[in-house]
Amino acid sequence: MTRDLPIRVVLADDSFLVREAVARILEHEAHLEVVARCHDRASLLAAVERERPTVVVTDIRMPPDLEDEGIQVANELRERYPEIGVVVLSQYAEPRFGLALLEAGSDGRAYLLKERVSDRGQLVGAIDAVARGGAFVDAKIVESMIARHTAPGDSPLAELSPRELEILGEIAQGKSNPRIARELVLTKRAVEKHINSIFLKLGLSYAEDVSRRVKATLIYLAAAGRRD
Repeated sequence: MTRDLPIRVVLADDSFLVREAVARILEHEAHLEVVARCHDRASLLAAVERERPTVVVTDIRMPPDLEDEGIQVANELRERYPEIGVVVLSQYAEPRFGLALLEAGSDGRAYLLKERVSDRGQLVGAIDAVARGGAFVDAKIVESMIARHTAPGDSPLAELSPRELEILGEIAQGKSNPRIARELVLTKRAVEKHINSIFLKLGLSYAEDVSRRVKATLIYLAAAGRRD
């Protein structure tokens, strides 16, 4: 993809109203082009074959089974068309869905709550991120996971300081070290020191790559949830 070409988007949701609402939002963005609107898994895969989009924006649950078709398609595209980014929209702030989406790789993948669709900046930001090969995880999902797992005294997250928990939330949203430093008014060196401490306490190897850090954080939090 070059900056001179629009980001071609295929939309998929079994609700006509949701499809139209998302399409209307994206039509206001000059660099985005909605090339197909689909209502189920089969029509989505057919549109991908026909249009070869830059990004797919899909509901997590669609016909035929209304389970996790959006994630299934994302994983299938990982194998067949790894250059296509996928934004999965869900009404569920569940760690297991985020893990299922990212466990095969988090480059070019985003998990966004449907309630964010009305916020054009959030939706467009997620599309732009996956089009570049990056990752995006809804801040509300991150917050709910951290809140859920910091209370128990035997959780390894209990060892993290309040500042480290705050930075962990920023990492899980795919933010770079310089951006974390700017938003939390810290030096880049201080952020790097906190991140080293976080991953040391969680028993996770430190990785500079943003997408791998997102994946590592979600894997850990989802595993902690299964043990509760």
